[in-house]
Amino acid sequence: MQPTFDNTWCEELPAFYTRLSPQPLEGAALFYHSAPLAATLELSPDWFTAENSALWSGEQLMPGMAPLAQVYSGHQFGAWAGQLGDGRGMLLGEQRASDGRKWDWHLKGAGLTPYSRMGDGRAVIRSTVREFLASEALHHLGVPTTRALTIVTSQQPVYRETAERGAMLLRVAESHVRFGHFEHFYYRQQPEQVQQLADYVIRHHWPHLQQEAERYALWFTDVVKRTARLIAQWQSIGFAHGVMNTDNMSILGLTLDFGPYGFMDDYQPDLICNHSDYQGRYAFDNQPVVGLWNLNRLAQALSGLMDATVLKAALAEYEPELMRCWGEKMRAKLGFMQAQKEDNALLTELLALMTQEGSDYTRTFRMLSLAGQQEALSPLRDEFIDRAAFDSWYQRYRARLLTEGISDDIRHQQMNQANPAIVLRNYLAQAAIEGAERDDPAPLARLHQALCQPYQLAADNADFARRPPDWGKALEVSCSS
Repeated sequence: MQPTFDNTWCEELPAFYTRLSPQPLEGAALFYHSAPLAATLELSPDWFTAENSALWSGEQLMPGMAPLAQVYSGHQFGAWAGQLGDGRGMLLGEQRASDGRKWDWHLKGAGLTPYSRMGDGRAVIRSTVREFLASEALHHLGVPTTRALTIVTSQQPVYRETAERGAMLLRVAESHVRFGHFEHFYYRQQPEQVQQLADYVIRHHWPHLQQEAERYALWFTDVVKRTARLIAQWQSIGFAHGVMNTDNMSILGLTLDFGPYGFMDDYQPDLICNHSDYQGRYAFDNQPVVGLWNLNRLAQALSGLMDATVLKAALAEYEPELMRCWGEKMRAKLGFMQAQKEDNALLTELLALMTQEGSDYTRTFRMLSLAGQQEALSPLRDEFIDRAAFDSWYQRYRARLLTEGISDDIRHQQMNQANPAIVLRNYLAQAAIEGAERDDPAPLARLHQALCQPYQLAADNADFARRPPDWGKALEVSCSS
């Protein structure tokens, strides 16, 4: 079936982009695609053959596409960076699915744009594979995110720290609107464009608010809550984004732009996954604070639409929503279905023990589900050096489990739906990258298949659930990734 494309951004927001065409890579070829996402987008497998590589490399456009690069600005590492924009990506078109949903098709690594600044407009295999895997991993963990459809590789050299092979990623999302889009026109002192953009996103993504007298306040409050829930979900699964600049923050509360991200191995609350983040601004435990800081920058950009009292009331919803969502997620990870006063103390003490021991974050919570309410010892005990401290905590934990009044079998099933067995550790991504650089899709395909079922542990993917090797914990990732 031929996808049908709209171009609402192009037609309704003429001052918000530059029209241009993708610049294909030399010798580009389709390397891999996400079959589950293709099915969601109602795309036939016939689209993903070697003969159709031109469709995924920007060499051939589908009927109805009108490619463009969006302009936006933003704060980067806490400082105003001025005009940014799609420096290596292009919005090809907006697919309309049969169920009425809209999907932006965005080609990353598509060549120079007016917003490339000092960049080359390209992406490399390394960054493309990492974004593909991370976005698909988060989606199947239930975290709102952009999705990744195809990877195209080439022999064309692209220069980063060294020469690497060029690649392209086609990603999709309901929208790629960022906080930085609003900031761009606010700092250019163009309040009409700020309002025009707000009206656009409400019309297309919050249509139920269009006729509300207080639509801007209701909309911004929902943006605040979506952002809070997103970051609470990141924290619950041990995910660090790495570059939470305002131009990387989605107005829909999606995880957007994957660079030096990391899923936590050893539990380190102050984990810095970006070796370019010298001051630790985007450390794991700082993500909730940065999320609110970014929302304050967005509130400033929207100050022409609402007075300060309204904006402050919306921002005040952030912390309660974040704590509510995080508490709900962490309670489920502990196997608590009912909220009780001592739950926070039990979680805090467990996290303190994990910090002290350098416990593996994902494995610890997954193994916790094996505890038996009537058993004095837990299989998790052998993971701790200070067993006396663990035993002391465990006896209080076991007493708390007994108050739930459910069987171990039921609790085990429930906890295994809250605690993934498999997450995208950096060393696993590295193995897929090395395979792609050899033109071997098998490592990527096998890992992608496992990440599509992160809560299910089977014999053929058990190696993905093991502790990472020491070298895997030491991998450094920067913004150039």
